Amino acid sequence: MSDFFIKKRSGPAAPGRGEKSAGLRRKGDADGGKGGRKKLSKRMNEEISSDSENENDEGAHKKQKGNVEDEEIDETPQEKKLRLAKLYLDQLREEEEKKAEDEEFESDLIAGRLHEDVLEQRGKLQRLIADELVAPDPAEIRLLRGHQLPVTCLVITPDEKYIFSGSKDCSIIKWEVESGKKVQKIPGGRKGTEKKHVGHTGHILCMAISSDGKYLATGDMNKLIMIWEAATCKHLYKFTGHRDAVSGLAFRRGTHDLYSASHDRSIKVWNVNENAYVESLFGHQDTITALDCLGRERCVTAGGRDRTVRVWKIAEESQLVFHGHEGSIDCIQLINEEHMVSGGDDGCVCVWAVHKKKPLSTVKQAHGLRGNPGLEMPNWVSSVAALNNSDTVASGSQNSAVQLWKCGQGYRSLEPLFSIPLTGFVNSLKFSSSGKFLVAGVGQEHRLGRWWRIKEAKNGLYIIPLKRKNKEQMVDNSKTQTEERPED
Repeated sequence: MSDFFIKKRSGPAAPGRGEKSAGLRRKGDADGGKGGRKKLSKRMNEEISSDSENENDEGAHKKQKGNVEDEEIDETPQEKKLRLAKLYLDQLREEEEKKAEDEEFESDLIAGRLHEDVLEQRGKLQRLIADELVAPDPAEIRLLRGHQLPVTCLVITPDEKYIFSGSKDCSIIKWEVESGKKVQKIPGGRKGTEKKHVGHTGHILCMAISSDGKYLATGDMNKLIMIWEAATCKHLYKFTGHRDAVSGLAFRRGTHDLYSASHDRSIKVWNVNENAYVESLFGHQDTITALDCLGRERCVTAGGRDRTVRVWKIAEESQLVFHGHEGSIDCIQLINEEHMVSGGDDGCVCVWAVHKKKPLSTVKQAHGLRGNPGLEMPNWVSSVAALNNSDTVASGSQNSAVQLWKCGQGYRSLEPLFSIPLTGFVNSLKFSSSGKFLVAGVGQEHRLGRWWRIKEAKNGLYIIPLKRKNKEQMVDNSKTQTEERPED
């Protein structure tokens, strides 16, 4: 065991290869120390320079980032909350101001509309558009032909896209306004085929369309009223009850209540929704030739040879009687709830107010005279039309012209605007609700008889465009005026 420890300790004492190599290494270092240090320092300088460049780039980036962070750090969380809150409040303030402006604008529009509605209900709304109208170019007037016999009546749909017309040939035609093409035709039948034929077999004298465009009503010489689906021209109901020709029809605006007038001197009320008869009203002493109605529960009628205009208050079951014409009153139309216009075979056009028993204004010989010298007679006024709640009315006769009139202040005067040349009897006139065009139903004969015949006339519809001096100004934006109700 002692020998073992002696061997271990004797190893480091003997000189070996390690000392020799160490001696050689020291010698080499002593000989080439200067050159080695130069190379080493050069290499280290290169490494340091490249590293320093990278460090400079990183340092600049960190410095820039640090500046941004310092700027962000400069704003405390409370300051940031305050800044965001201010931005939010500014945004809310802008939105509220804009909303207030919009609401104020809308409230002004609504207030104006409500004011107009109130005036309309009272019959005191009068839009002044007559002075803006200019006579149309005859080349722009379109003729729609399809009826074999004179056109007696027509209506325009509320959306102004279609026109329905009735004729002495017992047919009904639906026209498209824009293209002037026939959309559908309900042919007339021969007398004696009433049980088989779906449609009229007698001269159609009148028609009406509901304010929502759902129902079309037509009346004929055979005492019948027929109800059609306006969109499809499908036959729905047949009302019987009149004892003579049905000469006037009108729907109450906003409802499906139908008023009918007849040569049997009665007026009947119908509920189209329930396919039901409601009541009859009597009072005229001669055949009723025309009827009209607006929104109130009342209607107005022209009494033919009894020379009276009557206002029927349905709910009160009463009537107001007006006198003024010197001959048969053949046509009547409401201008608004308080005023109406009528025409007769005495050649007069009269404007009435419901609180005056005499006309507010009368134009005699409105369409001139006819006949031999010394035996002249006024041309019959066969149709009238009114642009609702405005100062514009129109009248037609057989003197080859449609005359447009301007109603003066308070409807106390009628002034001629211009005439539109049309050959034939103007049996029906209707303004579109927007006032953009006027439609005239023309025939070779009067709608109620065959006293004269104008051979050169063409049976059909004339669509007359109504242009304005200021094209940008529409009916709804035109000036309005209210009239004070005159004393009785």
